[in-house]
Amino acid sequence: MRAVSTFFTITRINTTNRNTVSCFFRKIIMSASDTNTSFGFERPRLVAKKILAKPQSEGDGAVVRRSIGRPELKSLDPFLMLDEFAVSPPAGFPDHPHRGFETVTYMLQGAFTHQDFAGHKGTIQTGDVQWMTAGRGIIHSEMPAGEGTQKGLQLWINLSSKDKMIEPRYQELLNEDIPKAEKDGVEVKIIAGESMGVHSPVYTRTPTLYLDFTLKPNAQHHQSIPESWNAFVYIIEGEGTFGLQKSVPIKAHHVLVFGPGEGLSVWNKSSNPLRFVLVGGQPLNEPVVQHGPFVMNTQAEIDKTIEDYYYSKNGFEMARHWRSQ
Repeated sequence: MRAVSTFFTITRINTTNRNTVSCFFRKIIMSASDTNTSFGFERPRLVAKKILAKPQSEGDGAVVRRSIGRPELKSLDPFLMLDEFAVSPPAGFPDHPHRGFETVTYMLQGAFTHQDFAGHKGTIQTGDVQWMTAGRGIIHSEMPAGEGTQKGLQLWINLSSKDKMIEPRYQELLNEDIPKAEKDGVEVKIIAGESMGVHSPVYTRTPTLYLDFTLKPNAQHHQSIPESWNAFVYIIEGEGTFGLQKSVPIKAHHVLVFGPGEGLSVWNKSSNPLRFVLVGGQPLNEPVVQHGPFVMNTQAEIDKTIEDYYYSKNGFEMARHWRSQ
């Protein structure tokens, strides 16, 4: 993607741009370096909740499997929503606003084109990531960029009260620039955080771990997670055993929320590959008031956001005359 406006801060991330990782986040991760032994953890994180993500309609003719953000799991501090989307033209997500949080879009298949009211436009392909900080306000569209079904994951991460009204910005990570590691039948893409001693260059305002794992048959992995963080897994394909080796295997399209412990242990006892994302984050422990695509701390702030959006002010000035192409 290329920026055509100075309204946003755009960061092209590559493997040499590691100094964008916050010192605070690096300190937390390094203090809990992961292991990959057959012994696992003395206090493993166990599955506290399991939810099947069922298809539902969103946007304009699009279908998503929502896991976080459903009545059974309205949020998991600091995470607000997780959708697995499958979209074929002409369906998509036309012009819509955001304020107060971040969206992380990870393409699993195909491509999506993004454009916003500040003139930023670009396309992310299979394996690419767009980490968008909406901050004080953005209006954008997200539409499929090719024929057939375009698939991906979109995660919403809350921002702390001190960051909700910052200027919008993007971090873009191309597939070939995402750090990767492999050992003993386990492959991992490190979108944010660390695994197997490899760090991502992505800066996360809300300290976050985002890992894409693929385990070959009979492989296992043991991933440390800071003990104060919340964590979940979303299974993309295959089935795996999580937490304890004797647990019942769980299949694709389930989100698994984990309880406290040192880290996550997982085994693939099936004859097919297992692919899942592991996401963890430091809780904000702040009030959350959400009105659709607006997430603030109080109802008064939500009322003010609706007013700002309606009258195109305080971050939404460019919305008055903008429509996506």
